[in-house]
Amino acid sequence: MERKQIPEVLLSSGHKMPLIGMGTTATTLPPSEILIPTFINAIEVGYRHFDTAALYGSEESLGQAVAEALERGLINSRQDLFITSKLWCSDSHPDLVLPALKKSLQRLGLDYVDLYLIHLPVRLKQEVEGHNFTEEDLLPLDIKGTWEAMEECSRLGLCMSIGVSNFSPKKISQLLEHATISPAVNQVEMNAAWQQKKLLQFCKDKGIHVSAWSPLAANGAAWGSLAVMESPILKEIAVAKGKSVAQVALRWIHKQGASVIVKSFSQERMKLNLQIFDWELSKEDIEKIKHIPQRRGFSGEKFVSKYYGAYKSLKELWDDDDQ
Repeated sequence: MERKQIPEVLLSSGHKMPLIGMGTTATTLPPSEILIPTFINAIEVGYRHFDTAALYGSEESLGQAVAEALERGLINSRQDLFITSKLWCSDSHPDLVLPALKKSLQRLGLDYVDLYLIHLPVRLKQEVEGHNFTEEDLLPLDIKGTWEAMEECSRLGLCMSIGVSNFSPKKISQLLEHATISPAVNQVEMNAAWQQKKLLQFCKDKGIHVSAWSPLAANGAAWGSLAVMESPILKEIAVAKGKSVAQVALRWIHKQGASVIVKSFSQERMKLNLQIFDWELSKEDIEKIKHIPQRRGFSGEKFVSKYYGAYKSLKELWDDDDQ
């Protein structure tokens, strides 16, 4: 499958992004000798957007896969790929953003990323590694200064577009009060069982593209659920369409005007996940999907503390951003 067969969205930054990206994380990340050929397989079947992060531990393997794909002629140039990475919470401080991006670029072996996101509206102590932190490691987030540093990364040409991840409308509004460059993307948990209607409309009004992580409700993750894959409504539509439940769920997200980050290391499912653009969901299908019970999957409890950090409750973290 050629890139031209995967639709793209024109971001507010002026750059185009493929509407399907391949996620590069896993609950237990495979070793590089498995990851590298997996990413190369993804390029071979048609993926041109890869989503990574400092947190994931997959940047180096992805970079090696890109280098090998170039060497083998699977892609003509670096410009054929769209690479997203993210700033982890321990680097969410004005003085740490640029060094963090440079480290990501070094691991990727690239001169720039196409999209750089603030991973969460959270700050942790600098010495924290990954998810290994306690509530005492939570710090207040300087969103104004951190976003200014993101803008500097953009001006330096180290990232073509900048954005946020897991930000509510209220937090984006706070960011926009001081921004000179608007976020091009907000990557959030979104699927048929957590439809993000209010956030979708808010971002549309602000010219911010929404990208959906956990499009199948992360049923393989410890915090995930079967709310999408076992949905009777989606199963009924899938049977009627001759499609899989996953394809119906992904097509629904596309119909909402959002892009999707899919995460499967199975080559067969990689192919199936790309086959969502040449058929339609009917108005009746869309109406049925509206009635799927709604529940956030990822709670974010670990980022909440009565005594430390910025958020004393989940309501403060998500700003009561319900459906």
